[in-house]
Amino acid sequence: MAEEADTLDIDGSIMEGGGQILRICTALGCLLGKRLHVRQIRAGRSTPGLRPQHLSGLETVRDLCGGKLEKAEIGSTEIVFTPGKIKGGALTSDTKTAGSVCLLLQVSLPCILFAESPSELILKGGTNAEMAPQIDYTTMVFKPIAEHFTFKLDCDIKRRGYYPRGGGEIIVRVPPVKHLNPINLVDRGTVTKIYGRAFVAGVLPYKMVKDMASAALRCIRREMRDLHVNIQTVQEPKDGAFGNGSGIIIVAETSTGCLLAGSSLGKKGVTADQVGNEAAEILLRNLRHGGCVDEYLQDQLIIFMALADGISQVRTGPLTLHTQTAIHFAELLTKAKFTIKKCEEPNTENYIIECHGIGFKNKNI
Repeated sequence: MAEEADTLDIDGSIMEGGGQILRICTALGCLLGKRLHVRQIRAGRSTPGLRPQHLSGLETVRDLCGGKLEKAEIGSTEIVFTPGKIKGGALTSDTKTAGSVCLLLQVSLPCILFAESPSELILKGGTNAEMAPQIDYTTMVFKPIAEHFTFKLDCDIKRRGYYPRGGGEIIVRVPPVKHLNPINLVDRGTVTKIYGRAFVAGVLPYKMVKDMASAALRCIRREMRDLHVNIQTVQEPKDGAFGNGSGIIIVAETSTGCLLAGSSLGKKGVTADQVGNEAAEILLRNLRHGGCVDEYLQDQLIIFMALADGISQVRTGPLTLHTQTAIHFAELLTKAKFTIKKCEEPNTENYIIECHGIGFKNKNI
C-alpha cells in the first residue's frame, strides 16, 4: 500500500466542488498507487459531506483494490484513501438508495480495466436518476464511444430502479487491458439518423410515453424536417422495473460515428409533453455547437484520455465546469498534459481538447 509520507492532499471544494472530484481522484489514486487525503468534500453544497451515493463509490474502489478507507461515513467532509492492488473478479456494490448505478460504474471502470483478471460488478441503486447519466445514456452513448479507447464493456440491465426507492440492478463485465489507445473525435460529419427510447414503469399510464415521444418529435421536426426519427415507446415489464418512473433519451448519430444525446426524466408537476420537449431541446442544443460529443460525455472521457498511450483529440461544445474540473484533477494526479484550443468557425462555439496521455500500462498482463 502507498506510504503515508506520499499522501496527496486534495481540496474537494474547488471548481465543480461535488462528487465528481471524489470519483476521478479515487479512481486515479487507485490506479497510480497514490494515498489521498480529500478534505472539504462537497463543502459548498446544501448538505455538505458524503451522501450514500458517494460513500458507495468510495467503498467500491476500496473493495476492488483491497485498499483502506478512513473517516468515510455519511456527512463526513474528509476521507483518507490508501489503495492496494486491483484484483478483478466478482463484486457487488449497493447504494441502498436511488443513488445512480452509472456513477458507481464511472468510478470503478477505470480501475477494473487495469485489474489482474476479468471483473464482474453487480451494481444496485437507481438506473434512471436525476443529476447522473441514465443507464440508457451509458449503454447507447458512453459505451460505444468509450470503447474507441479499445476496451470492452458489457452492461446487462437486470432491473430498472427509480427515485426515491432505487432497487435497480445492472451487471457489468469488463476484461482487463494492457493499455488504452488514444482517440480522435474531431470530425462531426452530418447527422444521419435520430433514435431514442421513451419509457414508463409501474403504475404510470402508457399514454405518458406516447405524449413524451410525440412532443420530442414535434420539437425536433421544427429544426430538422427531413431526417427520420425513430423513438421507441416502452411500458417496462413488471419484473423488469422497481417502482414508478418515466423518461426519454434521444440520440443523434452522425456520418462519422459520433453520438450526441438529450434526455429527461419525469417528475411530479411536470407534464409528459414538457419531459419530451426538454430532451429534444437538449439534443438540439448539443447539435448546434458543432462538437463531436455532447455536454454530458465530454467530462467522462477525460480520465481515459489522460491514461491513454498517445495523443487524443476531442472536439466539444462549450466546456462544462465538470470537464474543467476533470482536466484539473487528471493533470494533478497523472501529470498528463491537456491543451484546449477554440475553433474559429462562424456561428458555433466549439473547442478541441488535446491530451498527451501517460501511456499507463497494466503490469498484470
